[in-house]
Amino acid sequence: MSLPYPNIDPVAIHLGPLPIRWYSLAYIGGLAVGWWYVTRLLRNSRLWPAGRAPITKAQLDDVIFWVALGVIAGGRIGYLLFYDPAILIAPWPSLGAGMEPGLIKTLFGWIRIPPALMLWQGGMSFHGGLIGVTLAGWLYSRKNKVSALSLGDLFANAAPIGLFFGRIANFINGELYGRPWNGPWAMSFPIKNDHGAIVGWTELRHPSQLYEAALEGIVLFLLIRIATHRFALMKKPGATIGLFLVGYSCARIFVENFRMPDIQMPHFPLGLTMGMILSFPMLALGAWLIWRARRKALQATKEQSS
Repeated sequence: MSLPYPNIDPVAIHLGPLPIRWYSLAYIGGLAVGWWYVTRLLRNSRLWPAGRAPITKAQLDDVIFWVALGVIAGGRIGYLLFYDPAILIAPWPSLGAGMEPGLIKTLFGWIRIPPALMLWQGGMSFHGGLIGVTLAGWLYSRKNKVSALSLGDLFANAAPIGLFFGRIANFINGELYGRPWNGPWAMSFPIKNDHGAIVGWTELRHPSQLYEAALEGIVLFLLIRIATHRFALMKKPGATIGLFLVGYSCARIFVENFRMPDIQMPHFPLGLTMGMILSFPMLALGAWLIWRARRKALQATKEQSS
């Protein structure tokens, strides 16, 4: 038994010679829906310490640009450093036939693109994107004198939304699929050449992209939603970031057991993968942030009662 793979064209629409891919729309959609959700959180004074959100709506419109830049730049740089550094020294594609990967047709003719910038061929790292967003948020908070931890708590609420959109885009692209498996919901994924044409199909495998969409997206969003709205977690600065890091790390480490490691990656000992190795420090940092936030809350309670 298996499920048929819904072979969706990775290109959603064409605007003249410019293809608009689902992968790009996933990033745009994740940022847009995340922005909408964060605006609702800002208006809910019950969620914040002293009933005051860390930034205003106007400041959110400003910082969202920093976040988008951090996600894209950090995600791509992280992929190049953690997963495929060979791309950094790969030769540029030669000018020639219009169908060559790495060439974009514009009003001024064909433009050659370096391999490191070929985002449409995949290659984004969540861990790199997280580092990029963290750096962008820290710089913004320092420049505008707002609480970096509370700002991080705010965006930790919306991060699972972007993760869900991204994993669905991975599924549509037929990439980052799982290990071989002959179970009831196994799928065979398309094998494509450099021009996107299907040249074959994989053996039956885990649809690990959907596992990640469910755990990193839906489950983690609901977990944070309950913690912030029922247990007032955002009144303890840093705790929501910690919960996100712990939740994501646990979900990622679990799914890595079903996800096929990138073909260019070495074989790590003990069955570890790069995703696991990068997630363990996140897990430790998240646990420390939760402990720190709880300790500071207890100290504040003792000071008020004394």
